Amino acid sequence: MKFCSDCGASVSQKIPPGDNLPRWVCDACHTIHYQNPKMVVGCIAEWEDRILLCRRAIEPRHGFWTVPAGFMENGETTAAGAARETLEEANARVEILGLYALFNIPHIHQVYLLFRGRLLDLDFFPGDESLETKLLSEAEIPWNELAFATVRSTLRHYYDDRRHGEYRFHMGTIEPMGTR
Repeated sequence: MKFCSDCGASVSQKIPPGDNLPRWVCDACHTIHYQNPKMVVGCIAEWEDRILLCRRAIEPRHGFWTVPAGFMENGETTAAGAARETLEEANARVEILGLYALFNIPHIHQVYLLFRGRLLDLDFFPGDESLETKLLSEAEIPWNELAFATVRSTLRHYYDDRRHGEYRFHMGTIEPMGTR
């Protein structure tokens, strides 16, 4: 950040009084500009024994597979965001069943919230951010072509829970590559 979004003056990074972390502070009007983690919301969209995956048409990880997910928008709930992302990426309508997994990714300033959802119909097709959409069984999941560690971890939990007949809430932290 170089300039204050309130008055346009230069900003500098310093620890404001009463705080303990460096923040961007306007040198003129003294507005503190907080930068917080981004919320990513997504959906494991189910149809019978299969789930909906999208092959990414955008970076990062262009051409890799993922569940429909993306950044939350202001003014929406997490569940509404997951349903919206499913509609945007796969033109698929879902009923959100509940929060399934939360993953902290502190090294890239993100928090992932993944919901289980039930597809309302089979009328889906790739949105602008997807090359392809498919309903896949567990045996068909392209594990080596999944875009993100959050998706891989979530789907491992999902299929393990399915085998045990009970879907539990899962929470974890994804560490940077090379620190595992």
